[in-house]
Amino acid sequence: MKNQIIIICFLFFTPSIFFSQEYKLQLWEGEIPNSTDISIVEEVDTSDIIRIKQVDRPTIEVYLPSKKYMTGEAVVICPGGGYRILAYHWEGIDVAKWFNSKGIAAIVLKYRLPHTANNAERRLSPFLDAQRALRLTRFNSDKWGIDPNKIGVMGFSAGGHLASTLGTHYDEDFYLTDKIDSVSARPDFMILIYPVITFREPYMHRGSRKYLIGETENSELIDYYSGEFNITKKTPPTFLFHADDDSSVPVENSLMFYKKLHENKIPVEMHIFPEGGHGFGLAIGKGGAEQWKDLCISWIKSITKN
Repeated sequence: MKNQIIIICFLFFTPSIFFSQEYKLQLWEGEIPNSTDISIVEEVDTSDIIRIKQVDRPTIEVYLPSKKYMTGEAVVICPGGGYRILAYHWEGIDVAKWFNSKGIAAIVLKYRLPHTANNAERRLSPFLDAQRALRLTRFNSDKWGIDPNKIGVMGFSAGGHLASTLGTHYDEDFYLTDKIDSVSARPDFMILIYPVITFREPYMHRGSRKYLIGETENSELIDYYSGEFNITKKTPPTFLFHADDDSSVPVENSLMFYKKLHENKIPVEMHIFPEGGHGFGLAIGKGGAEQWKDLCISWIKSITKN
């Protein structure tokens, strides 16, 4: 009888062992592309929100809703932080859990930050990590209960820049390491929340540009990382949300991206709210800006219904 009680208690108090819907995966099991031999120690600041300041090995954390509620859609989330840090919970895990409450799988990307010494060519690492995260999600879609044709990418601030870079340069292969790299990296849709888009004056976010490509004045490189110049007919449908009073990343970033998407007849929905500032994440307690979540879910349903 005592053994039966112990077993019952063990089952009751350790549900994560048996019923976990979360997975953490290395993006690459072996050698990491575009890396050096320099090993760095991951640095995490937990003073208020959790900020990751250095990333040694890029990973994804996979959050799956209960099977009963799964809708088949999935979103790869790129937290922001100006390419200097990752607002990992605020714009990553918290958002993933919210998506799960709507039946949508969420994959949080911990991507390498370009200023650290473990990058061979600093500007490439975040993109390679985002590309690989999308591919890994599609590669594992059957196992995770995901429709491989309903996988989007999402980004906040500089994470929005990374997401839009993936959405406009997804088919550029800098490294091919294994069979996963043969899987399409094209997102089926993009969700960009107060995104950095342009690296050109007067609306660029100087910190994001500095940390990703340095102080270069190379116009070709600057335009390569200015999303408004790289939209084609194959760019994925896009949802944009921005606050007009954003003093960090001007609202013109979203406006110019919308304009180019519209010109190329790409399905796009944009919402500009008068207040909200920058870096509001789920926007809890932020008044009208809090509506972005319901608007986003409705939009995802509208473009994935077929």
